[in-house]
Amino acid sequence: MPDLKGKKLGALLTTAPEHPNFHPALALMNAAIDGGVLVYLYCVDEGVRSVATPEVQALKERGASLFGCAYGAGRRNIPLDESAAWSGLTVLADVVGSTDRFVSF
Repeated sequence: MPDLKGKKLGALLTTAPEHPNFHPALALMNAAIDGGVLVYLYCVDEGVRSVATPEVQALKERGASLFGCAYGAGRRNIPLDESAAWSGLTVLADVVGSTDRFVSF
């Protein structure tokens, strides 16, 4: 298996915690962190509902950079707090452009 330490994984989460893709996305990001990969997670659309979940907050505690779409949160009446770095799509573009691999769920 190749050494992935220091590589960067970008992930886009567009689904709510109830969606079948939620747990596979978390498993991938946790495995990446276990392998020394730097994880950058951007939550948009229904994914902003996932930001405050214990599972996503645990990723943040493990070192993942967590971003949430401020516009999407506002549309869903989710308060902008310290649970994520709330931002716009320009941050997502930066994540896409600066990571070694990018995946979307």
